[in-house]
Amino acid sequence: MKIRLLPTTIDQRGVATTQQHFSCFLIDENVAIDAGSLATATSRHQKKLIKDIVLTHAHLDHIAGLPIFIDDLFVTLSEPLRVHALDETIKTLEEHIFNWKIYPRFSELRNKYGRIIDYRPLEPEIEFSVSHLDMIAIEVNHKVPSIGLLINDGKSKIAITGDTTTTERFWQIINTNQDLSAVLIECAFPNELYEIAENSYHLTPQTLTKELKKLKHDCPVYAINLKPMYHEIITEELRQIKDRHIEVLEIGRDYEF
Repeated sequence: MKIRLLPTTIDQRGVATTQQHFSCFLIDENVAIDAGSLATATSRHQKKLIKDIVLTHAHLDHIAGLPIFIDDLFVTLSEPLRVHALDETIKTLEEHIFNWKIYPRFSELRNKYGRIIDYRPLEPEIEFSVSHLDMIAIEVNHKVPSIGLLINDGKSKIAITGDTTTTERFWQIINTNQDLSAVLIECAFPNELYEIAENSYHLTPQTLTKELKKLKHDCPVYAINLKPMYHEIITEELRQIKDRHIEVLEIGRDYEF
């Protein structure tokens, strides 16, 4: 399984930076996890390969690129784009984004091939298929209904928390799965902003360390979703953790598991 965190910010030379304002992962080139930078960080060719998008929740940094992505492909879509998400997330998209006030309601539109978007509601803890992947959505603890994911391609398994604060069910489920290849866990704020992290339902390096004590697998752990203005201090605080090595997932790099 190949996974890449798509870039969200470029410098004056047009080079991707470590600043991650949006969340969007690409798996094996054809499945997207979240859609924050999906429209801006993919070429025309890459866009045409992506048939499925799995949304962890409806916050803007995870869905921002979805309307433009669909718009870019509108005329050429020969089959509906499949959007897999919780019912609550789908409802939020239809009421607050695709509502004709912010952006067209693509679910009401057609091109010459037929429908544009196909919503696939998710049931937590019930396995579902996305392209060549089997996934399990696991509810996590965030301000809005949110899920983490256990993703299996038949050869390797990875777990992604999505946005969350301290949570329980996520760890219980992934601990029952053998041969876990990697865990991607959020770490949005530095330790000094613990109160803000708690109020917004995110993790800091200290609370992340406590969460990892619940993990029974000895597998690589990668920190994701670092707020860009605190990237350097969070990275340094993660380096100081002695209980377990935690690597910050590099933007734009292909990881193979």
